[in-house]
Amino acid sequence: MSDTVKPGQRRILLIEDEADIATFISLELGYEGYHVDVAHDGQKGLMMARQTAPDLIILDRMLPGLDGIEICKRLRQSSDVPILMLTAKGEPADRVFGLDAGANDYLVKPFDLEELLARVRVQLRSKQSDEKSSFHFADLSLAVETRLVMRGTRAVSLSPKEFDLLLFFMHHPRVVLGRERLLAAVWGYDFGGEDNVLEVYVRYVRQKLEAGGEARLLHTVRGVGYVFREADPA
Repeated sequence: MSDTVKPGQRRILLIEDEADIATFISLELGYEGYHVDVAHDGQKGLMMARQTAPDLIILDRMLPGLDGIEICKRLRQSSDVPILMLTAKGEPADRVFGLDAGANDYLVKPFDLEELLARVRVQLRSKQSDEKSSFHFADLSLAVETRLVMRGTRAVSLSPKEFDLLLFFMHHPRVVLGRERLLAAVWGYDFGGEDNVLEVYVRYVRQKLEAGGEARLLHTVRGVGYVFREADPA
């Protein structure tokens, strides 16, 4: 399976320690047209969830290193990505525990493939319907469909990639975003271009957002990445 995410392709992260099940699910999802990333333990799964910006996570509950419940709780501190929990623990109390931890849906093993695919479609439809068509932060506004960006009453002209980068920041206000996660979300997880491409584009976006002398909204967090937040007090 290609490591490159095609434009418009939905990205699914599968966190499953049983190799046979992981291979089966990833192949079937691939046949349906999804791009699938796979992690076989909890620690790697959590790292990939934070770095690759998936549209959906299919998460086993019982994992080595870090269990699915803990992964749910940690992700919900900063992300609303849909999570479909897939597990052999099927008692009502187990379902409630998983949903309360942050899962959007809960499917018990052994499962029917068509039901799994249907639940995937439901979660992705829900995510798409929730996606906003416009964003506002401080004096900055962004319209997704028209790709119009305004800083107060001043129009800001951005290249397609600059727009995508700003849009991702506006999707995650006040959240510190690491370099790997930004590269994965905007350029693709396997991006093989210049090492400093992110820094260059952040500089471009900053220059355009601040061209009228406006306060900085895109801040560097040294040694970590960047955060989109209000300007520092004068």
